[in-house]
Amino acid sequence: MAVDYLSGTSSTSCGQTTLEDLAATSENAMQTGGFGKWLETFGGQALNYLIRIGVGVLIIFVLWKVLKKFCRFIDRRMAGRKVDPSVRSFVTSVITWGIMILTIVEICIWLNIVEASTIAAIVAAAGVGISLAVQGTLSNFAGGILILALKPFRVGDYIKVPALNAEGTVVRIEMYYTTIEMVSHELVSLPNSSLTNNQVTNYSSSGKRLVMINCPVSYAADLEKAKEILWEIIRADSRMDASSATVVVSELGDSAVVLQLRATVKTSDYVQTVWDTNERVKKAFDEGGIEIPYNQLDVHIRES
Repeated sequence: MAVDYLSGTSSTSCGQTTLEDLAATSENAMQTGGFGKWLETFGGQALNYLIRIGVGVLIIFVLWKVLKKFCRFIDRRMAGRKVDPSVRSFVTSVITWGIMILTIVEICIWLNIVEASTIAAIVAAAGVGISLAVQGTLSNFAGGILILALKPFRVGDYIKVPALNAEGTVVRIEMYYTTIEMVSHELVSLPNSSLTNNQVTNYSSSGKRLVMINCPVSYAADLEKAKEILWEIIRADSRMDASSATVVVSELGDSAVVLQLRATVKTSDYVQTVWDTNERVKKAFDEGGIEIPYNQLDVHIRES
Protein backbone atom coordinates (compact mmCIF):
# COMPACT_ATOMS: atom_id res chain seq x y z
CA MET A 1 0.00 0.00 0.00
CA ALA A 2 1.44 3.43 -1.00
CA VAL A 3 0.78 6.55 1.16
CA ASP A 4 1.34 10.10 -0.20
CA TYR A 5 2.26 12.79 2.27
CA LEU A 6 2.25 16.59 1.62
CA SER A 7 6.03 16.65 1.76
CA GLY A 8 6.64 13.75 -0.52
CA THR A 9 5.75 10.18 -1.34
CA SER A 10 6.52 7.15 0.84
CA SER A 11 5.79 3.58 -0.15
CA THR A 12 5.29 0.92 2.56
CA SER A 13 4.88 -2.72 1.71
CA CYS A 14 1.98 -4.47 3.48
CA GLY A 15 4.02 -7.60 3.72
CA GLN A 16 6.72 -5.75 5.71
CA THR A 17 4.51 -3.67 8.06
CA THR A 18 5.68 -3.76 11.64
CA LEU A 19 4.49 -2.17 14.87
CA GLU A 20 7.28 0.42 14.54
CA ASP A 21 6.11 1.25 10.99
CA LEU A 22 2.57 1.81 12.24
CA ALA A 23 3.75 4.15 15.01
CA ALA A 24 5.91 6.17 12.61
CA THR A 25 3.12 6.44 10.06
CA SER A 26 0.70 7.56 12.74
CA GLU A 27 3.04 10.32 13.92
CA ASN A 28 3.72 11.58 10.38
CA ALA A 29 0.04 11.59 9.52
CA MET A 30 -0.85 13.59 12.61
CA GLN A 31 1.86 16.15 11.82
CA THR A 32 1.02 16.55 8.14
CA GLY A 33 -2.72 16.07 7.80
CA GLY A 34 -4.42 16.19 11.16
CA PHE A 35 -6.81 13.64 12.56
CA GLY A 36 -8.51 12.86 9.26
CA LYS A 37 -5.24 12.06 7.55
CA TRP A 38 -4.15 10.05 10.62
CA LEU A 39 -7.34 8.00 10.55
CA GLU A 40 -7.01 7.38 6.82
CA THR A 41 -3.40 6.21 6.91
CA PHE A 42 -2.83 4.68 10.34
CA GLY A 43 -6.30 3.13 10.52
CA GLY A 44 -5.85 1.35 7.19
CA GLN A 45 -2.48 -0.09 8.10
CA ALA A 46 -3.64 -1.07 11.60
CA LEU A 47 -6.65 -2.84 10.12
CA ASN A 48 -4.37 -4.63 7.67
CA TYR A 49 -2.11 -5.74 10.53
CA LEU A 50 -5.06 -6.97 12.59
CA ILE A 51 -6.35 -8.92 9.61
CA ARG A 52 -2.96 -10.61 9.26
CA ILE A 53 -2.99 -11.50 12.98
CA GLY A 54 -6.46 -12.99 12.54
CA VAL A 55 -5.28 -14.99 9.54
CA GLY A 56 -2.34 -16.30 11.57
CA VAL A 57 -4.63 -17.41 14.41
CA LEU A 58 -6.98 -19.02 11.91
CA ILE A 59 -4.08 -20.89 10.29
CA ILE A 60 -3.00 -22.26 13.68
CA PHE A 61 -6.57 -23.33 14.52
CA VAL A 62 -7.19 -25.03 11.17
CA LEU A 63 -3.78 -26.66 11.17
CA TRP A 64 -4.40 -28.10 14.66
CA LYS A 65 -7.69 -29.65 13.51
CA VAL A 66 -6.09 -31.03 10.33
CA LEU A 67 -3.13 -32.45 12.26
CA LYS A 68 -5.44 -34.27 14.69
CA LYS A 69 -7.26 -35.94 11.79
CA PHE A 70 -4.00 -36.64 9.97
CA CYS A 71 -2.43 -38.23 13.06
CA ARG A 72 -5.51 -40.39 13.60
CA PHE A 73 -5.20 -41.52 9.98
CA ILE A 74 -1.49 -42.29 10.44
CA ASP A 75 -2.27 -44.17 13.67
CA ARG A 76 -4.89 -46.32 11.92
CA ARG A 77 -2.51 -47.11 9.08
CA MET A 78 0.25 -48.12 11.49
CA ALA A 79 -2.23 -50.18 13.51
CA GLY A 80 -3.24 -51.96 10.30
CA ARG A 81 0.40 -52.86 9.77
CA LYS A 82 0.57 -54.11 13.39
CA VAL A 83 3.02 -51.41 14.47
CA ASP A 84 3.68 -51.43 18.22
CA PRO A 85 1.28 -49.04 20.05
CA SER A 86 4.20 -47.30 21.74
CA VAL A 87 5.77 -46.48 18.35
CA ARG A 88 2.44 -45.14 17.06
CA SER A 89 2.02 -42.82 20.06
CA PHE A 90 5.62 -41.62 19.79
CA VAL A 91 5.42 -40.88 16.05
CA THR A 92 2.09 -39.02 16.17
CA SER A 93 3.18 -36.80 19.08
CA VAL A 94 6.45 -35.87 17.32
CA ILE A 95 4.59 -35.03 14.09
CA THR A 96 1.95 -32.91 15.85
CA TRP A 97 4.20 -30.78 18.03
CA GLY A 98 7.02 -30.51 15.48
CA ILE A 99 4.73 -29.06 12.81
CA MET A 100 2.90 -26.79 15.27
CA ILE A 101 6.11 -25.26 16.62
CA LEU A 102 7.48 -24.62 13.12
CA THR A 103 4.18 -23.07 12.04
CA ILE A 104 4.03 -20.68 15.01
CA VAL A 105 7.61 -19.56 14.33
CA GLU A 106 6.83 -18.95 10.64
CA ILE A 107 3.72 -16.92 11.52
CA CYS A 108 5.73 -14.77 13.95
CA ILE A 109 8.24 -14.08 11.16
CA TRP A 110 5.44 -13.33 8.68
CA LEU A 111 3.90 -10.81 11.11
CA ASN A 112 7.35 -9.24 11.61
CA ILE A 113 7.11 -9.86 15.33
CA VAL A 114 10.62 -11.23 15.04
CA GLU A 115 13.09 -11.44 12.17
CA ALA A 116 14.35 -14.75 10.83
CA SER A 117 17.91 -13.66 11.52
CA THR A 118 16.97 -12.86 15.10
CA ILE A 119 15.54 -16.33 15.64
CA ALA A 120 18.68 -17.88 14.19
CA ALA A 121 20.85 -15.78 16.50
CA ILE A 122 18.74 -16.67 19.53
CA VAL A 123 18.89 -20.38 18.72
CA ALA A 124 22.65 -20.25 18.23
CA ALA A 125 23.30 -18.24 21.40
CA ALA A 126 20.96 -20.25 23.60
CA GLY A 127 21.88 -23.65 22.20
CA VAL A 128 24.54 -24.46 24.76
CA GLY A 129 22.52 -23.14 27.68
CA ILE A 130 19.38 -24.99 26.65
CA SER A 131 21.27 -28.24 26.09
CA LEU A 132 22.69 -28.03 29.63
CA ALA A 133 19.33 -27.09 31.13
CA VAL A 134 17.46 -29.93 29.44
CA GLN A 135 20.22 -32.49 29.62
CA GLY A 136 18.02 -34.90 31.54
CA THR A 137 15.11 -34.33 29.16
CA LEU A 138 17.30 -34.95 26.11
CA SER A 139 18.65 -38.10 27.77
CA ASN A 140 15.08 -39.31 28.26
CA PHE A 141 14.25 -38.47 24.63
CA ALA A 142 17.31 -40.37 23.38
CA GLY A 143 16.44 -43.24 25.72
CA GLY A 144 12.94 -43.38 24.24
CA ILE A 145 14.38 -43.63 20.73
CA LEU A 146 16.74 -46.43 21.83
CA ILE A 147 13.90 -48.36 23.49
CA LEU A 148 11.73 -48.09 20.38
CA ALA A 149 14.61 -49.03 18.08
CA LEU A 150 16.20 -51.87 20.08
CA LYS A 151 12.95 -53.12 21.68
CA PRO A 152 14.30 -54.54 24.97
CA PHE A 153 10.63 -54.60 25.96
CA ARG A 154 7.28 -53.68 24.47
CA VAL A 155 3.85 -52.61 25.63
CA GLY A 156 2.31 -55.51 27.56
CA ASP A 157 5.64 -56.99 28.72
CA TYR A 158 6.27 -57.66 32.40
CA ILE A 159 9.57 -56.08 33.42
CA LYS A 160 11.63 -55.56 36.57
CA VAL A 161 14.09 -52.71 37.19
CA PRO A 162 16.00 -53.48 40.44
CA ALA A 163 17.78 -50.09 40.51
CA LEU A 164 14.42 -48.28 40.57
CA ASN A 165 12.68 -50.85 42.75
CA ALA A 166 10.01 -51.10 40.06
CA GLU A 167 8.27 -54.16 38.67
CA GLY A 168 5.15 -54.40 36.56
CA THR A 169 3.50 -54.50 33.14
CA VAL A 170 4.47 -51.90 30.53
CA VAL A 171 1.41 -49.78 29.72
CA ARG A 172 2.91 -47.25 27.30
CA ILE A 173 6.25 -45.96 26.02
CA GLU A 174 6.33 -42.22 25.32
CA MET A 175 8.90 -39.61 24.31
CA TYR A 176 10.31 -39.09 27.80
CA TYR A 177 8.72 -41.63 30.13
CA THR A 178 7.68 -45.28 30.18
CA THR A 179 4.62 -46.09 32.29
CA ILE A 180 4.24 -49.46 34.00
CA GLU A 181 1.37 -50.89 36.04
CA MET A 182 2.54 -52.43 39.29
CA VAL A 183 1.04 -55.61 40.76
CA SER A 184 -0.83 -53.32 43.18
CA HIS A 185 -2.39 -51.58 40.09
CA GLU A 186 -0.41 -48.39 40.63
CA LEU A 187 0.78 -46.57 37.51
CA VAL A 188 4.45 -45.59 37.75
CA SER A 189 6.23 -43.39 35.17
CA LEU A 190 9.91 -44.23 34.76
CA PRO A 191 12.38 -41.91 32.92
CA ASN A 192 13.54 -43.54 29.69
CA SER A 193 17.19 -42.73 30.44
CA SER A 194 17.04 -44.75 33.67
CA LEU A 195 15.73 -47.76 31.74
CA THR A 196 18.52 -47.61 29.16
CA ASN A 197 21.24 -47.06 31.79
CA ASN A 198 20.18 -49.80 34.22
CA GLN A 199 19.51 -53.50 34.16
CA VAL A 200 16.01 -54.37 32.97
CA THR A 201 14.68 -57.93 33.29
CA ASN A 202 11.98 -58.75 30.73
CA TYR A 203 9.97 -61.72 31.98
CA SER A 204 7.69 -61.73 28.93
CA SER A 205 10.34 -62.21 26.26
CA SER A 206 9.99 -66.02 26.27
CA GLY A 207 6.33 -66.10 27.27
CA LYS A 208 6.94 -68.25 30.36
CA ARG A 209 8.52 -68.05 33.81
CA LEU A 210 9.99 -70.55 36.23
CA VAL A 211 8.18 -70.89 39.54
CA MET A 212 10.63 -71.72 42.34
CA ILE A 213 9.12 -72.30 45.78
CA ASN A 214 11.24 -73.29 48.77
CA CYS A 215 9.51 -75.73 51.12
CA PRO A 216 11.44 -76.36 54.37
CA VAL A 217 10.69 -79.64 56.20
CA SER A 218 11.93 -81.05 59.47
CA TYR A 219 14.99 -83.28 59.53
CA ALA A 220 12.75 -85.89 61.19
CA ALA A 221 10.15 -85.78 58.39
CA ASP A 222 9.74 -88.46 55.72
CA LEU A 223 11.61 -86.84 52.82
CA GLU A 224 10.15 -89.06 50.09
CA LYS A 225 6.62 -88.47 51.32
CA ALA A 226 7.20 -84.72 51.32
CA LYS A 227 8.51 -84.83 47.75
CA GLU A 228 5.52 -86.92 46.62
CA ILE A 229 3.14 -84.35 48.13
CA LEU A 230 4.85 -81.62 46.09
CA TRP A 231 4.58 -83.74 42.94
CA GLU A 232 0.85 -84.17 43.55
CA ILE A 233 0.48 -80.40 43.81
CA ILE A 234 2.30 -79.97 40.48
CA ARG A 235 0.20 -82.58 38.69
CA ALA A 236 -3.05 -81.12 40.08
CA ASP A 237 -2.31 -77.61 38.75
CA SER A 238 -2.95 -77.33 35.01
CA ARG A 239 -0.98 -74.07 34.83
CA MET A 240 2.28 -75.88 35.62
CA ASP A 241 4.20 -77.84 32.99
CA ALA A 242 4.64 -81.18 34.77
CA SER A 243 6.90 -82.54 32.03
CA SER A 244 9.66 -80.06 32.87
CA ALA A 245 8.97 -79.74 36.60
CA THR A 246 11.37 -80.93 39.30
CA VAL A 247 11.39 -81.33 43.07
CA VAL A 248 14.89 -81.23 44.55
CA VAL A 249 16.69 -80.85 47.85
CA SER A 250 18.14 -77.37 47.41
CA GLU A 251 19.69 -76.89 50.86
CA LEU A 252 20.45 -78.58 54.15
CA GLY A 253 19.73 -75.70 56.46
CA ASP A 254 20.43 -75.19 60.14
CA SER A 255 16.88 -76.08 61.15
CA ALA A 256 15.34 -77.73 58.07
CA VAL A 257 15.84 -79.65 54.87
CA VAL A 258 14.80 -77.22 52.11
CA LEU A 259 12.90 -78.80 49.22
CA GLN A 260 12.43 -76.69 46.11
CA LEU A 261 9.50 -77.00 43.73
CA ARG A 262 10.42 -75.85 40.20
CA ALA A 263 7.90 -75.63 37.34
CA THR A 264 7.34 -73.39 34.32
CA VAL A 265 4.12 -71.42 33.84
CA LYS A 266 2.86 -68.73 31.49
CA THR A 267 4.11 -65.28 32.42
CA SER A 268 0.55 -64.06 32.92
CA ASP A 269 -0.09 -66.88 35.45
CA TYR A 270 3.12 -66.49 37.45
CA VAL A 271 2.05 -64.34 40.40
CA GLN A 272 -1.26 -66.11 41.03
CA THR A 273 0.39 -69.54 40.71
CA VAL A 274 2.98 -68.65 43.35
CA TRP A 275 0.30 -67.47 45.76
CA ASP A 276 -1.89 -70.56 45.20
CA THR A 277 1.00 -73.01 45.47
CA ASN A 278 2.26 -71.58 48.77
CA GLU A 279 -1.18 -72.09 50.27
CA ARG A 280 -1.54 -75.62 48.89
CA VAL A 281 1.89 -76.66 50.17
CA LYS A 282 1.02 -75.55 53.71
CA LYS A 283 -2.32 -77.36 53.70
CA ALA A 284 -0.91 -80.52 52.10
CA PHE A 285 2.00 -80.73 54.57
CA ASP A 286 -0.41 -80.32 57.51
CA GLU A 287 -2.65 -83.11 56.18
CA GLY A 288 0.31 -85.39 55.50
CA GLY A 289 1.92 -84.82 58.89
CA ILE A 290 4.99 -83.10 57.43
CA GLU A 291 6.40 -80.59 59.87
CA ILE A 292 7.52 -77.17 58.70
CA PRO A 293 10.03 -76.29 61.41
CA TYR A 294 10.80 -72.93 62.97
CA ASN A 295 14.36 -71.73 63.09
CA GLN A 296 15.82 -73.29 66.22
CA LEU A 297 19.10 -73.62 68.03
CA ASP A 298 20.01 -76.63 70.17
CA VAL A 299 22.25 -75.76 73.14
CA HIS A 300 24.21 -78.55 74.80
CA ILE A 301 25.61 -77.88 78.29
CA ARG A 302 28.54 -79.92 79.46
CA GLU A 303 29.38 -80.30 83.12
CA SER A 304 33.07 -80.26 83.95
